[in-house]
Amino acid sequence: MKGLDNMGWLWQEITPVDRYTAACNGLLYDYDRKVLTMLYQPLIGPVAFSLYMTLWAQIEENRLWSGESSHHELMDFMGLNLTAVYQARLKLEGIGLLKTFVRKGEDSRTFIYELQPPLSPAEFFQDGMLSVYLYRKIGKSQYLKLKKFFSDRSVQFLHGYSEVTKKFEDIYESAVPSDIEYSPSLAADLGEIAGQDFIGRHEADRIQVGPEHFDFDLLMAGLSESLVPKRLITRKVREAISNLSYLYGIDALQMKNLLISAVDEENDEINIEKLRKAARDWYQMENYDRLPMLVDKIQPPIYQEAPDKPNTKEERIIHYLENTSPRQLLTDFQGGGEASAADLKIIEDVMFTQRLLPGVINVLIHYVLNQSDMKLSKAYVDTIASHWARKGVKTVREAIGLLKNEGGKFSEPAGGKKGRPASSRSAKPVRTELIPDWFNEPDHSAAGKKEHDLEKSADEKKQEIEEILKKFRN
Repeated sequence: MKGLDNMGWLWQEITPVDRYTAACNGLLYDYDRKVLTMLYQPLIGPVAFSLYMTLWAQIEENRLWSGESSHHELMDFMGLNLTAVYQARLKLEGIGLLKTFVRKGEDSRTFIYELQPPLSPAEFFQDGMLSVYLYRKIGKSQYLKLKKFFSDRSVQFLHGYSEVTKKFEDIYESAVPSDIEYSPSLAADLGEIAGQDFIGRHEADRIQVGPEHFDFDLLMAGLSESLVPKRLITRKVREAISNLSYLYGIDALQMKNLLISAVDEENDEINIEKLRKAARDWYQMENYDRLPMLVDKIQPPIYQEAPDKPNTKEERIIHYLENTSPRQLLTDFQGGGEASAADLKIIEDVMFTQRLLPGVINVLIHYVLNQSDMKLSKAYVDTIASHWARKGVKTVREAIGLLKNEGGKFSEPAGGKKGRPASSRSAKPVRTELIPDWFNEPDHSAAGKKEHDLEKSADEKKQEIEEILKKFRN
């Protein structure tokens, strides 16, 4: 059965017999359904949307908790297997619509799925990440229709009117203490009920990328106090920088230039809206007027097969391809240099048109570059990607296995130019093979390894690696 190899890993996280309870972080309103349907569903997909609605439906009206159910019941109700339910749950968690809590017992686990309210339309369209992803997903025309749908005329219609609303103290008067009947339990009656929460509505959390993603130390070191005073880098500005850096792939040096353009000298602050526009304009200029889309950063956990601590070199290769983004893989091939906009465009196009997962894309990149003399040919990439999409390839191991079974079917690059053998490529003074840092670590899986093996020269190690990769290609 397809995906059976992943079930052992999946069942460490969740099983059909595990129990769960649905909860709400405050009341959800009928208007939220429109927001979820029209703004969130294009980003998370129909399955994750259906899971949210199903959990919501299991909570009684004007209540915060549902009864307890099993995941097997949830699978039957939605007509999905456990893998699909788990993936949908991860999508809801990642976009801020679900928080998951687990309590482990001796023989079972119990989950609490706490639904989070969606952002209001105003918060969503003002969010620097979600609004961009939605625009790219549905296009300009539909995006503008949605903005109009969730908008109405502003308070400008009050022009010419004057407010005559009375204040509280103008209408009401507080009674003197003697008019209130004394009760010994008055303080307890007016206080909160132990173990109970009032049913209400909590604010929705915005999407926020952690600061560890961006090198703030490098940014601050490169800022000129005369151009961008460091006091202007407030908490809100730092949060905006983290999100924009993640969204558009902006490094610290480029962010410095964008900050300079966003300084509002009149108000002595950094205008976050101007910073967003500057970042968006920079990205579109670098990427042929296109905007980024929301995709999985690396191979989804459910389709990862290599152990967390790989022992063999084959496991290390698969582990690396599963835990590296396609952008980073291209960077590694270039010895740390930034991937070109043209190469990123090729990968972006095939990822969205063929719907291949990041790990599978990585195998494709690795294979095509080594077959085409380190050139990423769009026609060649499209040929293989469309074939893999029809075959339903989901894992790194499946992609590598398919290359082996094809017996060199894809060895002829676009344009009829054959890739040179690994031995001739290794003689060039450029990085011709993907050599991650972990390749230099000793392989502890071989018992009784001799000490001189750990002292091989760099050339001998590289030759050994190329032989292993050659076996993968052949």
